[in-house]
Amino acid sequence: MGRAKKVVLAYSGGVDTSVCIPYLTHEWGVESVVALAVDLGQGAELDAIQAKGLTAGADQSLVKDATRELIEQYAFPAIQANALYENRYPLSTALARPLIAKMLVEVAEEVGADAVAHGCTGKGNDQVRFDVAIAALNPSLKVLAPAREWGMSREEAMAYGEKYGLTFPVKKSSPYSIDLNILGRSAEAGILEDPWAEPPEEVYALTKAVADTPDEPAYLEISFERGVPVALNGDRLGPVQLFEQLNAIAGEHGVGRIDMLENRLVGIKSREIYETPALLALITAHRDLESLTLTKDVTQYKVGVEQTYSQLVYNGLWFSPLREALDAFIVKTQERVTGVVRMRLHKGQAVCVGRKSDCSIYSESLATYSEGDVFDHRAAEGFIYVWGLPTRVWSRGQS
Repeated sequence: MGRAKKVVLAYSGGVDTSVCIPYLTHEWGVESVVALAVDLGQGAELDAIQAKGLTAGADQSLVKDATRELIEQYAFPAIQANALYENRYPLSTALARPLIAKMLVEVAEEVGADAVAHGCTGKGNDQVRFDVAIAALNPSLKVLAPAREWGMSREEAMAYGEKYGLTFPVKKSSPYSIDLNILGRSAEAGILEDPWAEPPEEVYALTKAVADTPDEPAYLEISFERGVPVALNGDRLGPVQLFEQLNAIAGEHGVGRIDMLENRLVGIKSREIYETPALLALITAHRDLESLTLTKDVTQYKVGVEQTYSQLVYNGLWFSPLREALDAFIVKTQERVTGVVRMRLHKGQAVCVGRKSDCSIYSESLATYSEGDVFDHRAAEGFIYVWGLPTRVWSRGQS
């Protein structure tokens, strides 16, 4: 088809992206394919993936580590925003897509490519996230999506790849579609497409079943500075180490499992299983610290901003003027969100059981019902009169 001369392909080493390489070359006339694998802390054998890209026919096969950037530049802002799509999903996969898109554009500019490509199908959210992010960063680049157009089943795609020397040792692959990075893991397809079916335990990998978790709870202190988590139990940690440790601890106690029917951007409902032990625990702790340090009006107004922010990320609009504007608001709200939250992790639940901050606006002398109460109870009568005046006037007009 001759759509492009040189293409940078987002490469995972899986069937679809491996088949994309010969497909781009032989069906669409691409002269040179550069495979780009991005390390986001998924624990994959990246050396093997790099070699596989060359075996599949790529002229170059690159591996780039972006785990720290994913946490610092994408996850931390989302934690500050308490970002939960449809009040449940902490966007572990969605947050990674704009970063991968950014790296595709950067590598394309470095190697002189005139196009980038991905292996997304025409039914998912990721195609939108990639295409829109790439257009925002470099609208002159072509975006190719072979799997969206080739019309092959997975078995047919494997057979196509075998014609060009690709081998797929495991013919009977897992029925689940899995995505994994340091922020979390998602699973869909197979029996999960039946919303009545309970997910089998084999679906999970980062979290223990509640029945297998310790009988004794774990207590964990999470320290925040300006809304960013910086320490666990008083030990200051880098972002990657913090996530790794918290994923292990929370996963051991079964924290972070989500089974939901979500509304995809393309208009269909999809049953998704997520495991986000660290990310969900951090958002839970962060929101609780905000309750101690933010005023009532900021707390309540921010809820609407958080919902919009989550929708923007989910819908592929990370690189948008609205998301940047909301970030400015959120960063301002975080100036006093510094302190420590004590969490109890037990039987699948992460619950805040204590919080403290030098920026706290909680006053025990105002809140207490014991000796030492300084609240002026006599002021309440006048306050209630003024507060309730519109209601009394309205009531008289109804009679």
